[in-house]
Amino acid sequence: MELTKDIFDYIESHKDEARELLITLAQIPAPSNHEEKRAEFCLNWLKKQGAEGVYIDDALNVVYKLGFDENKPTTVYMAHSDVVFPDTEMLPLAIEDGKIYCPGVGDDTANAVALLMAAKYIAENKITPKDGRLLLVINSGEEGLGNLKGSRKIVEDFGDDMKEFITFDGYSYGIINRAVGSKRFCVEINTEGGHSYAKFGNKNAIHLLAALVCDLYGVKVPEKVKTTYNVGIINGGTSVNTIAQHAEMLYEFRSDERESLAYMQGEFDKIIEIHKGRGENIKVTLVGDRPCSGVVDALAEEALACRASSAVEKHFGYIPSRGSGSTDCNIPLSKGIPSVCLGCVTGGGAHTREEYVNIESLLPGIRVAFEMILSHF
Repeated sequence: MELTKDIFDYIESHKDEARELLITLAQIPAPSNHEEKRAEFCLNWLKKQGAEGVYIDDALNVVYKLGFDENKPTTVYMAHSDVVFPDTEMLPLAIEDGKIYCPGVGDDTANAVALLMAAKYIAENKITPKDGRLLLVINSGEEGLGNLKGSRKIVEDFGDDMKEFITFDGYSYGIINRAVGSKRFCVEINTEGGHSYAKFGNKNAIHLLAALVCDLYGVKVPEKVKTTYNVGIINGGTSVNTIAQHAEMLYEFRSDERESLAYMQGEFDKIIEIHKGRGENIKVTLVGDRPCSGVVDALAEEALACRASSAVEKHFGYIPSRGSGSTDCNIPLSKGIPSVCLGCVTGGGAHTREEYVNIESLLPGIRVAFEMILSHF
């Protein structure tokens, strides 16, 4: 289905509704693994629009199935509900200078609204996809330690006959069609500790952890492809006059090549074993595992990327760049399913509390979502 004048008119006539939906949804707290409030809101909103059979699955995905009365290939469109911020109260929102400011408003709430508006049009007009089965999903767990649980669940449940996978995420400036894989670990060190004066000389967990961090930062990364590492959080200690009994950190490494990930894993394991060999009490827990791309049909992947790029160019007036990234596409790409991630808004400040979207980008962004999704009808 091409975007006719009637469809353009529909989008235009509902732009205020879309903006109000964004304002409402953006303020609902949704830290990764605790997206219940947003999921419930989206479920009820879709039902009010006439969406039949919509449900919340075990991973807190809101799932709208279309055309599943036929045995045809499945296409997935999703936008994630979670944000990187831990807030459990209403998120602060402000509107000024043509921008909507709110933590997580661009990553990924505005994109979720674009998908929801397309779902509304489909539900109201009771149309059915003609080229296969379609899943529209507001998914959970894309950010941080959510570990892509929503995407994993969808691929687990529907991956056997999945034709392609599209996620609306981030900004329209670029598309992602190659997966950056990562491993994330919580590393804990425990010692006997003690009073800083009376027990001076006892091992200090913070000191031992600091030495471990220095060793990890001495690893030379592979030069073939971009490979990175980072210690993002350190916690430990009790007081200034206490030798720390416990210290811990969150550490990750990333690459879009499996061999480089394996190399970084090997270096990490070596350093941990060296420190354990010194008698240090170290506990390592894997808290995140995002795979790289597997073997994907190059022609099908290119066709999907071109379709996404064309939709952005048509409605925003520029050709988006292409690159690698860590998104919900990691899971289907690792299974060989053609996948692409594209954004439906412009803005900035992602993953900061000053994050914003440009209000003028909401309308073309909804058109991008309609362009992509209604091509199946």
